[in-house]
Amino acid sequence: MAEILIADDDAAIRTVLSQALSREGYDVRVTSNAGTLLRWVSAGDGDLVVTDVVMPDENIFDIMPQMKRVRPELPILVMSAQNTFMTAVTATEKGAYDYLPKPFDLKELVATVERALAQPIEAEQTTGKMDSPTMPLVGRSPAMQEIYRVIARMTQTDLTVMVNGESGTGKELVAKALHEFGKRKTGPFVAINMAAIPRELIESELFGHEKGAFTGANARSAGRFEQANGGTLFLDEIGDMPMEAQTRLLRVLQEGEYTTVGGRTPISTDVRIVAATHQDLSLLIEKGQFREDLFYRLNVVPLRLPPLRERGQDVPDLARHFLSKAEELGLPRKVFEKLALERMKAHHWPGNVRELENLVQRLTALYPQERITLELVEAELSASRTNTAELETGMVDDQRLQASVAAFTSQLLDHHSDDQAIENLYQTVLREIEEPLLNVVLRAARGNQIQAAKMLGLNRNTLRKKIRELELQVVRGVS
Repeated sequence: MAEILIADDDAAIRTVLSQALSREGYDVRVTSNAGTLLRWVSAGDGDLVVTDVVMPDENIFDIMPQMKRVRPELPILVMSAQNTFMTAVTATEKGAYDYLPKPFDLKELVATVERALAQPIEAEQTTGKMDSPTMPLVGRSPAMQEIYRVIARMTQTDLTVMVNGESGTGKELVAKALHEFGKRKTGPFVAINMAAIPRELIESELFGHEKGAFTGANARSAGRFEQANGGTLFLDEIGDMPMEAQTRLLRVLQEGEYTTVGGRTPISTDVRIVAATHQDLSLLIEKGQFREDLFYRLNVVPLRLPPLRERGQDVPDLARHFLSKAEELGLPRKVFEKLALERMKAHHWPGNVRELENLVQRLTALYPQERITLELVEAELSASRTNTAELETGMVDDQRLQASVAAFTSQLLDHHSDDQAIENLYQTVLREIEEPLLNVVLRAARGNQIQAAKMLGLNRNTLRKKIRELELQVVRGVS
C-alpha cells in the first residue's frame, strides 16, 4: 500500500490526517518540521506528501524545488491557512499537485490523495520564481478559495476560460491573473470590450482592416488578434458581440486563422482566449442572439465570480487593500475602526467590489480624520442610498421631462409642412434630452458612474462612452 508523508506543525491536524488516511489503508508517517520531510523525500521514502506551508524551521515553498528535483514524480499536496491568491498560485508554480486551504474538508483531501496516486505526475514542472509580488485578487472566503484553485490550475494551460459575474466583481482582474501568472506572461495582454465599441466597428477592431476596406480606412490597421499574438486576448462583455462577428470569431477558434476586413490572405493566430460576461448566455442563445456553437467553444472552463454580498467576510481585507492602494496614489494614510468594517460587511454592495473601492477612495479623499469611523461610513452609505432613492422616486420629475420632450418635438413639427419630411427626428430629439438627462443622473449619483449606469439601465461601458462623446464633466462627491 502507498506510503503518505505528512508534515504539519499542528499536532491535532497530524493526528486527524494520520487517522483518516490510515483508515483508508495507507501507511502514514508524520513530522512537525520541514527538514525531516526533506530528508525522507531525498531518501526515496513516501509515495505522496501532504504538507503545510509555514513550518517552524522552514517555509515549504523554499524546499519544494529541491524536493521536485530529486523526486520529480512525487505528488505534493499543499495545505495552508494563508488563504490568499498568491498562496494558491505559488503552490502551482512550485510544482504542487493541488492546493487545499485550511480549514479543509477531510473527505475532499482523501479523495485528492486517491486521485494523485492514481495518475502519474509529469516530471517537467514550473519551479521558477514568480516575477510579480502583486496581489491581483483579495479575499479568504470559501468562494474565493475555489476561484484561486481554478485560476492556479489554469495558469499552466492554454484552455479558454469563460468568466461570468456581475459588473464590478473583477472579471478583468481574473483575466490578467491568468495571463500574468501563466505560460504567456512574457507576451502581450490585450483587452477589448464589446459593449464599448460601435457594432459596425467590432470586426475591424478584432481582426484589423486593409487600406481602402471601407470609408475612412486610409491605412492598414492591426486588429486585437494580431496585437495579442503570443499572449492573451480578453474578450469582455462577449454577450454584446454582434452575430456577424460571432461567426468570424468561431472560425478563428476552430481553425486558428482569420482574415482582416478587406483582406484575402489568411493570418495564423496564437492567442489564449479569456471571455467574460455579466449576462446569462443561455438566455441569449434561446433568443437567437448568441451562437450556441460559439458558446461551447468559449465555455471550456467556466468560472463564476461571486458578487460581494455572497462573500461579506472578504470586505475587511478588500477595504484595507484599497486603503493601501489609495496611499500609494498619494492620498493620506487611514485606518478603519472595527465597527466601521462591521457596517461595511453588512452592506448589500449592489456595485460589488468596484463600489467598495469607490467608497474607500471617497472616505480617504474627502475626510481629514485618520481613523475611519462607523459614522463616516454610515454617512457615505446613507448619502448613496438617498441619491438613488431621490432619482427613482421622482426627484427627476417624469411628467415635466415628458412635457419638455413633447413641446420640443411639437416645435420641430410646426416648422414643417405636412408634405415636408423631417429626417432623423429621433436622433435630433435624443441629442436634446440625452446630455441634460445624463448630467442630472450623474449629479444625483455624486459622480459614481456605476450607480448612474444602474439608474439609467445602461451598461457602465456604454455610459462611459457617452460621457466621452458628449464631453460631460463628472464631478465626484458633489450632489
